[in-house]
Amino acid sequence: MILKVENLVKEYGKGMALTKALDNVSFEVEEGEFVAIVGESGSGKSTLLHLIGGVDKPTSGNIIVRDKNIYKMNDKELSKYRRKDVGLIYQFYNLIPILNVLENIELPVLLDKDKVDEELEKELISLLKLDEYVNYLPNQLSGGTQQRVAIARALLNHPAIVLADEPTGNLDSNNSKEIITLLKLLNEKYKQTIIMVTHSLEIADEAKRIITVSDGKIVSDVRKENSEVKNEDTI
Repeated sequence: MILKVENLVKEYGKGMALTKALDNVSFEVEEGEFVAIVGESGSGKSTLLHLIGGVDKPTSGNIIVRDKNIYKMNDKELSKYRRKDVGLIYQFYNLIPILNVLENIELPVLLDKDKVDEELEKELISLLKLDEYVNYLPNQLSGGTQQRVAIARALLNHPAIVLADEPTGNLDSNNSKEIITLLKLLNEKYKQTIIMVTHSLEIADEAKRIITVSDGKIVSDVRKENSEVKNEDTI
């Protein structure tokens, strides 16, 4: 087990204005799983991803990654967790406009003053078809190519978990298919744990497991290998 989410609650506001974005959510993810989290807008799926990524704090509950409760970490430890243990892929790529492709890929590693794994970097650049673009700036690239750069950046640090927040949401259908195919390939090749939030059931169906969230609760959890379905009472 690489991730355990335990009785997670996230509330906003107080009194009559209280909103419960997540309501006692619990589940586990094994190392190497490719999980899609789906739900309508406002269901709580993005809130869940942000909490796992350490960019927001829950009202109560625990998130345990590699046997460490991330919300019992101090600020310095949590910052290190966000940089080293989590690889983030955003809908809008979040590349640094004044840095070229290679510099964007290496940035998180260099910010930690770590040594770039040049063998992995070379392999990712080849696998993601970025060889001819390494000296390009982001504004010289298509959306699909920018997202491939973001994927390479997310994986270069050997993260425990890659969190993909609507990774195809800003792409046309052809680029969306290419990106999800690449994520599946990286999951299989590197046994990389991936948790992806998406509103698209078609995209979600490419994952090995689909967790559906509604009104802040998990309403279904399907592992496709054995068609196992669990409801919120058994998770």
